[in-house]
Amino acid sequence: MAPPAVATDTDTMRVAGLNIWQSGADMVGLPVLCLHGIGGDRTSFADQLDQLGGRRVIAWNMPGYGGSDPLMQMDFAALSGAVVALLDALGIATVHLVGQSIGGMIAQEVAIRSSDRVASLGLIATTPAFGGRDDSFRQAFVAARLGPLDAGADMATLAQQAIPAIIGPAASAEMRQLAIAAMGRIDETAFRQVVSCLVTFNRRADQHRISQPCCLIAGSHDTNSPARVMAKMADGLANATFHIVDQAGHLVNSECPATVNEILTAFFNRVENKQDG
Repeated sequence: MAPPAVATDTDTMRVAGLNIWQSGADMVGLPVLCLHGIGGDRTSFADQLDQLGGRRVIAWNMPGYGGSDPLMQMDFAALSGAVVALLDALGIATVHLVGQSIGGMIAQEVAIRSSDRVASLGLIATTPAFGGRDDSFRQAFVAARLGPLDAGADMATLAQQAIPAIIGPAASAEMRQLAIAAMGRIDETAFRQVVSCLVTFNRRADQHRISQPCCLIAGSHDTNSPARVMAKMADGLANATFHIVDQAGHLVNSECPATVNEILTAFFNRVENKQDG
């Protein structure tokens, strides 16, 4: 797989039907692919570009988001396939996958379905399955996300309500406004499709199939993917480290980027040094 000609520094491209943002395209070694959450887009990882130890960092707009081609039928198999197709088009054989929220679920799916393509997983504010053992959390989640839209609100209005509710006290006013703007840009049809897909995720019984080194990062104030749930998830993985970022909510890598970047860079260094040895 020969990589296409790409520019150095920060670069916006369209590849395999997806709009992506990347930095360090001229870097050698293992790149990092970042997968955002349902309320974000590629800008959710703006603070990781150029900040992960000199590595090539790529952030996608998931299918249907930010001009990326939509999926006719969205499920986690199709989303996993879109990741692999992107890697193929970029000429990347193996990658560090970093995912936040649903992005972390997609990363788990790729690690299970296409394990040879994944060197490690950075799992931020995510879980091995959506919700609890019954449907109560799922129903409340869908109602909170789609109820305002059903009542006539637009995505910008929903973003004004949703983002402040999921961030922690460490989030700056600027970060909050950028996150609100990102969510407000999402196509409503795509958002509805992704919410419906998200609530189907369940790899709770398949965690033993994830053999790659994993770095789990939770926000101390995250109620969507609570730290206690992520700590239990780390215990169930074969090769995992777990970190809590104090004062952060659900958008951990945007709220406390310096801390997250330090954790991820050290993790990638350990993974690569072990491979070299």
